[in-house]
Amino acid sequence: MEKQQKQKKPFYKKWWVWVIAIIIIASAVNGGNDEETADTNKNESKAPVTETAKDKPEEKKEEPKKEDTKAEDNVPAEYKSALNKAETYAEAMSMSKQGIYDQLTSVNGEKFSPEAAKYAMDHLEFDWKANALKKAETYSETMYMSKQGIYDQLISENGEKFTKDEAQYAIDNIKADFNKNALEKAKTYQETMSMSPEAIRDQLTSQNGEKFTKAEADYAIKNLNK
Repeated sequence: MEKQQKQKKPFYKKWWVWVIAIIIIASAVNGGNDEETADTNKNESKAPVTETAKDKPEEKKEEPKKEDTKAEDNVPAEYKSALNKAETYAEAMSMSKQGIYDQLTSVNGEKFSPEAAKYAMDHLEFDWKANALKKAETYSETMYMSKQGIYDQLISENGEKFTKDEAQYAIDNIKADFNKNALEKAKTYQETMSMSPEAIRDQLTSQNGEKFTKAEADYAIKNLNK
């Protein structure tokens, strides 16, 4: 009987085939792990990127504002003095703008230069109408003047030198009893000058005198001896 030939085993059943396969698989797994480890190490080795001062947009530092050089620092002392004096005249004496200027430059007054006086008036902010009203009240209360007499005194070049608008504002807003003023003025003429009632009446209404109205003069004469 013939010996049966040994049947060859399929190659995948051979032991060395499995050894090689295991080695290949192991290598592949290790290679993948190594790659992941390398990537991980690489990522870990990267320092966290922080924004440096260089990378940040430059913030504009607010420089302390230099104080603007004040114009008055360059103003001559004479000009400042003229302005201070002008303020005093306006506040304490209720003078007009033109009246103050003339007083500042007058040789019998403050004797400032025209330039210093002009600087003072250009920089003096004031309510000239209010000053005209105050001055009108003073004339009414202390000198018993008539409405027309006060107006003329306010605008006179030899008087207060207010503008016509300023004087009219004063007359429109003054609270005064001009009948009483006419009576007080009549008493003064009678007591100091011994004038007759009719002479007093004429003086009260005269355009060269007190400039009261006829009605105001009549009231004064009617109440003169009461």
